[in-house]
Amino acid sequence: MSAVDGVEVTGPMGPRFDEVLTPRALGLVALLHRELEGRRQERLRARRDRVAALAAGGTLDFLSETAAVRADDSWRVAPPAPGLVDRRVEMTGPTDRKMTVNALNSGARCWLADQEDANSPLWENVVNGPLNLMDAIDRTIDFTSPAGKRYELKPDDELPTIIVRPRGWHLPEKHLTVDGEPTSGSLVDFALYLAACGQKQVDRGQGPYFYLPKMESHLEARLWNDAFVLAQDHLGIPRGTIRATCLIETYPAAFEMEEILFELREHSAGLNAGRWDYLFSVIKTFRTRGADFTLPDRNSISMTVPFMRAYTELLVRTCHKRGAHAMGGMSAFIPSKDPARNEFAYGKITEDKTREAEDGFDGSWVAHPGMVPTAMAVFDRVLGERPNQLDRLREDVAVTAAQLLDVASTPGQATEAGLRANVSVGIQYVESWLRGSGAVGINGLMEDAATAEISRSQVWQWLHTGVTLADGQRVTTELVQRVVEEEMAALAAARGDAFAAGRWDEARELFSRLALADEYSDFLTVPAYERMP
Repeated sequence: MSAVDGVEVTGPMGPRFDEVLTPRALGLVALLHRELEGRRQERLRARRDRVAALAAGGTLDFLSETAAVRADDSWRVAPPAPGLVDRRVEMTGPTDRKMTVNALNSGARCWLADQEDANSPLWENVVNGPLNLMDAIDRTIDFTSPAGKRYELKPDDELPTIIVRPRGWHLPEKHLTVDGEPTSGSLVDFALYLAACGQKQVDRGQGPYFYLPKMESHLEARLWNDAFVLAQDHLGIPRGTIRATCLIETYPAAFEMEEILFELREHSAGLNAGRWDYLFSVIKTFRTRGADFTLPDRNSISMTVPFMRAYTELLVRTCHKRGAHAMGGMSAFIPSKDPARNEFAYGKITEDKTREAEDGFDGSWVAHPGMVPTAMAVFDRVLGERPNQLDRLREDVAVTAAQLLDVASTPGQATEAGLRANVSVGIQYVESWLRGSGAVGINGLMEDAATAEISRSQVWQWLHTGVTLADGQRVTTELVQRVVEEEMAALAAARGDAFAAGRWDEARELFSRLALADEYSDFLTVPAYERMP
């Protein structure tokens, strides 16, 4: 299906898909692919080259070739766009109809409509995402559950600003080809939303806004900026209408924050700090370097350990120096029927958001509507009537490369409980992802793909660096295999008859294969995507 020369849509057509897969949208995909695919592949090769250089003994540092950009105090990013001035609490979540309604009714200032880590890229999810967002902007969206419960937007309420997160540069879209080649998942998500909703957002006084994930260099940011210029010119939207917040969630990007803002300055809306993906990237980047970059149990690594503290303080300082918003990380807690667990969760959210607000962050994320009021109360207390903290320049902060690299001083141990948690949570998430659900409630937390990535990466790291657990056990292939079997048995027992209907054997095989492989796979989601129809 396609009316655009050289473009073929091989995914099945669902209800109203033609409203998204228009000639206008597919023409934009074709333009972006033909202009940028070669450079995208070049940037992916550069990632692999950097890993090889680090494995050979290299390190990360602030770039000498861009020192002039950092030293030039005259440049700033564009002023905050309408709807992005006050971002004190942002909801995150996938773009299915129920979640869309709940997010827009949450009371948050913004909603990160996630086509990436909280979304499984089944073809129907790829197309239904922008379709649901189009209905949301038109205020026609509703949803009725199989049990008959109806969800609809609250009348006359001001909706949170929608910010869409497309897939990262590494992921392809196999259901949409241009000139016989698979396209970029990033550019497909971007183009389908922009073509369907960009002008609608402009007409309502805002604009098409994006979160950009998993970038590893300022040259990847330059690629996005060129995509924005091409798309705006093609669709007749003024340059600078698009705004993007970049997630600094990879280790290399932490050393290029100012350069990333500089590349996107006409289109920049700030930077964001993401915990799990950042830790995943620490392992991935220095996976061959032994004890100095081997992390303890992932749940024991707080944002206050030295190398994480350096990263977040540098982010606030960098953003405010350049007039950009600094956005804090996600609190993954979700409400429970257990009062004691709720008390713990609300306490942890208050503690986490208080630290961020007092450090100068302009806002932060939560993963459930029920957590919005708690986070909002913290930022209301710190910000008061101010919309943000851009005036807090944090000139007291001076972070060195050595501080960003100081993983070795992280307290904590590797434990059998941590190994079991990685195995159990990782397999549970992969099973859900393969079925098409990318946001999964597990043990009181809303988990996304970043959780599975850090879980399988930590198992791989412990195995390949010969970690000895706190009880004296050495992490071996045999130990991991035994834990996998025992955790699978526990999952089967907990789910009873429903277990047989899942994709558990596939999830176990995929998780185990990547965790035990001799060679490390950069992303779990790439081979998982190959298993999708």
